[in-house]
Amino acid sequence: MDSELFYAIAWGIFLSQAVATAILLSRLLKGAARRKPLQPQQANPDLMGKVSVVVPTLNEATRITPCLQGLSRQSYELREAIIVDSNSQDGTQEIVRASAVADPRFRLITDDPLPTGWIGRPWALHTGYLHSSPKSDWILGIDADTQPQAGLIASLIMVAETEGYDLISLAPQFILQYPGEWWLQPALLMTLLYRFDSAGVNAANPTRVMANGQCFLCRRSVLEKLDGYTTAASSFCDDVTLARNIAAAGYKVGFLDGSKVIKVRMYEGAKETWNEWGRSLDLKDAADPAQVWGDVLFLFFVQALPLPLFLLSLYQFDSGNESVTVLALLGLNLFLLLLRWGMLIAIAPSYSGSSFFFWLSPFADILAVLRIFLSSLQQPTSWRGRTYS
Repeated sequence: MDSELFYAIAWGIFLSQAVATAILLSRLLKGAARRKPLQPQQANPDLMGKVSVVVPTLNEATRITPCLQGLSRQSYELREAIIVDSNSQDGTQEIVRASAVADPRFRLITDDPLPTGWIGRPWALHTGYLHSSPKSDWILGIDADTQPQAGLIASLIMVAETEGYDLISLAPQFILQYPGEWWLQPALLMTLLYRFDSAGVNAANPTRVMANGQCFLCRRSVLEKLDGYTTAASSFCDDVTLARNIAAAGYKVGFLDGSKVIKVRMYEGAKETWNEWGRSLDLKDAADPAQVWGDVLFLFFVQALPLPLFLLSLYQFDSGNESVTVLALLGLNLFLLLLRWGMLIAIAPSYSGSSFFFWLSPFADILAVLRIFLSSLQQPTSWRGRTYS
């Protein structure tokens, strides 16, 4: 390659990375003032019967028991827990019925066949909302793969009512087991942390609101005004879509650190993490194409390129090329790599346990960004055993 062309391309990449790095730092620096993680709280009489929980299920027999046990440990702020099952064939319903014998707050219902234009999860949540007690002030969506800790719901309600939130969702503590997922999952999580404000920082723009449907608390009055979950009916990231719609309507939305009050075992191994979680992380159902592809380009410069560009510029430097261009690329990408490893220290409390492979996750960053790119190109056609046209 002609040297002038090489330096022109190198400077273009450096300037693009520099702009992207400035954007990244502006987001990460907000984390220094973020709200502290929620702590478990004991309920008081003022909270009695405030919450109806809705748990959507479809063939969750292998993982729903810890969720039900966690909900049973909640106090009298929990009026009812409605498990909305979509005709599971693996014994999920039998497990729920057995749990309902021990805790009469549990109630099993089966949702109707999917109406046109609906995805399974928002339809189940909408069904649970419609069947919930009108005496409950709050609706809490909980996923079957979560492990609610004692004091979760009391903590959520106290924060929501004290600080004036209309919707709160929580970032959980992740439970990982196998080396592959310890290596890949943090890299995929980093694609979210780089694009959006940290948990505990309130987004100023509704289009940049982040949410997590694994633990999603919303005022009943707000859902009534938005006709339940209908505005996110066809979204594969219904949690983010609904949260952004609620924020755009003028309500106060929060995405907080819930690592002390809820845990989650999402997927079994790296392959399932890649297939299941990776195809929704682009959040294209909740954003316009310009935002989606702008975020992909942003991740390309600050997460995918730093390692290969650092190695390339280091090779050039060792080969005697000490030009300003090479030194600039070397310095900036070394900074981005150090920042990336520093982020691992920051998110370590978001994981239950530890693994050597967690600290190697920056080497999976190229794959993580590639997964976001591939997901942005395609609309999912199947989810949790269901096929959609």
